[in-house]
Amino acid sequence: MNESKASPLTSVPFRWLLGGTTIQSLGAGIAPVALAFAVLDLGGSAQELGLVIALYAAADVITSLFGGWLGDRIPRSRLVALATAGSGLVQLIAAAGLIGGWATIPLLGAIGVAGGCATALAVPSSRALIGQTVNDAQLAGAVASRRLGQNVGMIMGTGLAGMLVVWIGSGWALAVDAAALGIAAWCFSRLRAERPTGSTDESMLRGLTEGAREVFRHAWLWLLLLQALIYHLFFGGAQAVLGPIVIGETLGRDAWGWGLAAMMTGFLTGGLVSLRWRPQRPLLAGVALLILTAAFPFAMAYASPTAAGLAVLLAGAFAHGFGLEIFSVGWDLSIQQNIAEDKLARVYALDQVGSYVARPVGLALTAPVAALTGFRPWLVVVGAVIVASCLAALAVPSVRRLRCRTGTGEVTEARL
Repeated sequence: MNESKASPLTSVPFRWLLGGTTIQSLGAGIAPVALAFAVLDLGGSAQELGLVIALYAAADVITSLFGGWLGDRIPRSRLVALATAGSGLVQLIAAAGLIGGWATIPLLGAIGVAGGCATALAVPSSRALIGQTVNDAQLAGAVASRRLGQNVGMIMGTGLAGMLVVWIGSGWALAVDAAALGIAAWCFSRLRAERPTGSTDESMLRGLTEGAREVFRHAWLWLLLLQALIYHLFFGGAQAVLGPIVIGETLGRDAWGWGLAAMMTGFLTGGLVSLRWRPQRPLLAGVALLILTAAFPFAMAYASPTAAGLAVLLAGAFAHGFGLEIFSVGWDLSIQQNIAEDKLARVYALDQVGSYVARPVGLALTAPVAALTGFRPWLVVVGAVIVASCLAALAVPSVRRLRCRTGTGEVTEARL
């Protein structure tokens, strides 16, 4: 097949999807930073900031289920465009309140809930739209390209957010976020995707039940969702709670920032590799390389206040991002090729909820548990759990044997 014809960028609908996703991610990178400084500028405490962030996260998880059900009932492009526009409107209200001086912390909390709901409505359908914008031969490249655009947008947005807050203030930073979301919504509105074929008169409970049945029909799917739950339960707290403390005390706060930058570089590198590399067994390759994510907690645990210690930290962070990105592309591609079109959004919603529902628990329990064992020994435990969970997943036949469809052949799925 002509390589140019296999490129997803030859598809006009996919270009609109990629552009909208990249710009939306740029806005998503700005929002948390601007919102955090807005709460602090209003005199908010660390507890109040934590509450605002928690409300956003809770709204995101809960609404994802509704977004997945809705995305399998109505045209997904319309849902994504409207939800993104709604998210932009919410951020515009927050920006106006901060610029006009009438914003309060409770208002920002409410806006956080509304913004989380709007974002969550769009996410499952945005992921499920990929297959409706390209043909089978372009699908693997489309999955990798969309994730690369998403990562680039998020990195640019996060970096831009700090500068915007310093230069023009939190309110105007949120106004830039609102403008980005408005542009992204316009890009999504240019898509013309058909409504998924399937029942449109089922209740939300029945629809989600059908989505759960689809998940449990595939051993590789529910087992890797369980693995993701374990990963976020352990690693979420290791990165967000222990990492800044251990590395900050050992190498300095700037070293932690360099570590996160190295991890983002790993994500980008993994995305670029995925544009060209097409393993026949994407889950086998992805889970095998997912073992690399253990390198980051191990590097944190054994970090020393030397140049070599910094090099180990940066290498571990890079390996983490690289391995996780290779897995994520293989994971998305496997879902796209093996899940019925009319259930895709619901499965992606269950993926979102199942993967992240344990993260708040991990964030809450990491500090007290690590205080009992010591911070560094607990980081070793986290790395060991990641390695053990990957090896357990590789022992499952359906994870090892699931093959990628190339556009001319069929996917073969092994039984557990």
